[in-house]
Amino acid sequence: MKKTLKGIVPPLVTPLLNNDTLDIQGLERLIEHVVAGGVHGIFVLGTTGEAQSLSFDLRVEMIKESSRILKERIPLLVGISDTSATDSVRLAKVAAEHGADAVVSAPPYYYSTSQSELAEFYENLIPRLPLPIFLYNMPSHTKVSFAPSTVLRLAENEKVIGFKDSSANGTYFQVLTDMFGKRKDFSLFVGPEEMMAQAVLLGASGGVNGGANMFPELYVDLFNAAVEADMDKIKELQAQVMKISNSIYNVVSCGSSYLRGLKCALSVLGICDDFLATPYKKFDEKEREKIKIALDSLQFSYFAHEQMVLGANQKK
Repeated sequence: MKKTLKGIVPPLVTPLLNNDTLDIQGLERLIEHVVAGGVHGIFVLGTTGEAQSLSFDLRVEMIKESSRILKERIPLLVGISDTSATDSVRLAKVAAEHGADAVVSAPPYYYSTSQSELAEFYENLIPRLPLPIFLYNMPSHTKVSFAPSTVLRLAENEKVIGFKDSSANGTYFQVLTDMFGKRKDFSLFVGPEEMMAQAVLLGASGGVNGGANMFPELYVDLFNAAVEADMDKIKELQAQVMKISNSIYNVVSCGSSYLRGLKCALSVLGICDDFLATPYKKFDEKEREKIKIALDSLQFSYFAHEQMVLGANQKK
């Protein structure tokens, strides 16, 4: 990385036509959409990208196609999380060969690890990687959380350049912010978009927020408002983020509701297909109609607000 990463980095959806086929045209539209929206980087093959449901070959194709489309316009981060350290290294090498800027790794999952095992896993993995690394805390999926002391231990290695936390634990994240606040060479990103603005106000580097796949400008504007501590604007934009959270992500009551809602919304917006990798499935027509209604409300509300601001600025 040429400089410490800050801002909004969408965890990119992986557009699919079926379990073995990328929606290439959809991926092109999606990347152009988020780049035009002003995001500061993209992160492929994360949780939102369904990485653990994709074959190794499909993950390699996603890296290659994303790099081809992006053309180094903004930083590219690549998820290499795997239960096999060997496969993580193989993915990292593909990422490096195709111009990625850094890799992202969540702990190996299935059997939970102790903190000493977790630290030793990364101390063995990191020297084998051709790129710098962001550690990724996702305890709901990996059954282990990085202890702050473990993060501090691993961050002594100069190749560890950042941390993404998706625990949704504000106290935990604030401990890390306090611990790394004076390090200008280390990025701290928050996953849950509902708490991104608050986290940035308290010292976070930005957000890896799924909603930025749909409305990149909204999340970039909210990030900028938080950087500027513009509380009035934060309140207005935060209300839109919460509408997304309470509608798009909560159409059904199941663990995949967020991803199914997000992919359906992108399909309704004409950006990419909404096929989900097995074992999950896309929404039926009744659920899709709920997404359409929610999007109509969100688009009217957000863009009406933007036009109002634009009109006010033109009168000055």
